[in-house]
Amino acid sequence: MDSSLAATALPDLWDRLTGAQPDPDLWVVLATLVAALAAVVPHSLWRLSRNAITIAHEGGHGLLALLTGRQLTGIRLHSDTSGLTVSRGKPYGLGMILTAAAGYTAPSLLGLGGAALLAAGHITLLLWAATALLVVMLVMIRNAYGVLTVVLTGGAFLLVSWLAGTQVQAAFAYAVVWFLLFGGVRPPFELQAKRARGGAGDSDADQLSRLTHVPAGLWLFLFHAVALSSLIGGGRWLLEG
Repeated sequence: MDSSLAATALPDLWDRLTGAQPDPDLWVVLATLVAALAAVVPHSLWRLSRNAITIAHEGGHGLLALLTGRQLTGIRLHSDTSGLTVSRGKPYGLGMILTAAAGYTAPSLLGLGGAALLAAGHITLLLWAATALLVVMLVMIRNAYGVLTVVLTGGAFLLVSWLAGTQVQAAFAYAVVWFLLFGGVRPPFELQAKRARGGAGDSDADQLSRLTHVPAGLWLFLFHAVALSSLIGGGRWLLEG
């Protein structure tokens, strides 16, 4: 009996994961757009919601470190929304450059990828993939605040994935993707403002400048270009989907 149930359940689970779900109504897409803006634009709310962008930022560093063969030793997330990802390997070369460049671009690129999945109707796949990435990231967190932040974020995805109805899942998924797209735009502007005041001397852009001998301003331009292009492209997919 147990084996027959498993044989039935596994294909059903696979079909649920890979199958397409119906697109939400346009008003839901627009409402989640407004909700994402409300979480990003006001400074008071941004101080809290930016923690989620930091998760994506540091997760981007960690993922590229692993993909380029570096040894990822730990990730720390702090209550001031800063973070630190530590990896071992050559302190130069393509792997180090890609790892350093991944932070500011990760939220926007994740949002763009999420928009592509939603445009194809893969709402469940997006939610489960995000949950899996957060679980993997949790293993590498090395401080209590980071653990708390990732557990709360992953818990929200898990609850919505398993307990919520299809309409709630769709609204949640669209809100998350809009938030990543809009939230990825603000940090490069914040970094630019800090550098204009003479701060952030060891930012990702400055590290990339030292690694590549390309001015930090050009790396900042790249961060802006990726964020804005992702917002435009991903936004079109969400609105047209």
